[in-house]
Amino acid sequence: MRDIVYALMFLLILIILYPLIYVVSSSFSSGEAVSTGKVLLWPVEFSLQGYKAVFAYQQVWVGYRNTIFYTVAGTLLNLTLTIMAAYPLSRKNFQFRNFYMTLFLITMFFSGGLIPIFLNVRDLGLYNTRAIMILMNLVSVWNLMVARTYIQTSIPNELYEAAVMDGANHFTYFFRCVLPLSGTIVAVLSVYYGVARWNDYFTGLVMLRDRRLYPLQLVLREILASLTSTGSSDTFFAAYADNLGGLQEALRKAEVAKYCCIVVSTVPAVLLYVFMQKYFVKGVMIGSLKG
Repeated sequence: MRDIVYALMFLLILIILYPLIYVVSSSFSSGEAVSTGKVLLWPVEFSLQGYKAVFAYQQVWVGYRNTIFYTVAGTLLNLTLTIMAAYPLSRKNFQFRNFYMTLFLITMFFSGGLIPIFLNVRDLGLYNTRAIMILMNLVSVWNLMVARTYIQTSIPNELYEAAVMDGANHFTYFFRCVLPLSGTIVAVLSVYYGVARWNDYFTGLVMLRDRRLYPLQLVLREILASLTSTGSSDTFFAAYADNLGGLQEALRKAEVAKYCCIVVSTVPAVLLYVFMQKYFVKGVMIGSLKG
């Protein structure tokens, strides 16, 4: 029975990993090998032409710079507001705690809609600005509940009572006791918020029109779209064709560029998860506890 379980687990892992391996291998293969289906597991006719074309496109570097800024600044604000909101909600003697928690929960299931949000952003003067990329989605209610549960279950109430006896108020207790003991949840939320910020393209798609402000994901979306549209001279495909010496060569290798775009956009998020994996697992366990 155990052998059957191991075999099924191996098969499941293979099913999950093979598409990822295929994408990476295809990105390092020649256009002819990919288009003719020669790539199965390992790169065939090793080539960096796709990556050279992607990174030679100046807008990719602009997108990288913007996304790094949006991710770092946005995640810092996410963490600040989430932890500061989670602490009072974790206090059982906080007046109207259930009422405020209900208000937060309502936003998980109901939204004002895209058009009212857009009109609100425009009227506030945030449309087509870097600020909107940072201010949108500042607090995730799910992450807020995870943080609240962590504070409730991991920091004993006796510590608060001892701090009060020493003359500490809530602000002193929060900054000197709660924050130093919340390293794990801060790391967990950093992963959650950081990956979400890195992968966000829809906010830029709706709220930005200046290409100099585009995040990386939106730039790569443009590239993938341009690889299927050869009519415009101001597309990545046109530059790609010039770099490869002609349209026919570009057509053969366009598939490689698509895989390169996928790798370029996902590697930073994967690396973040790898380095923060132990905290990520703890975060899953925290979310499974009843607050």
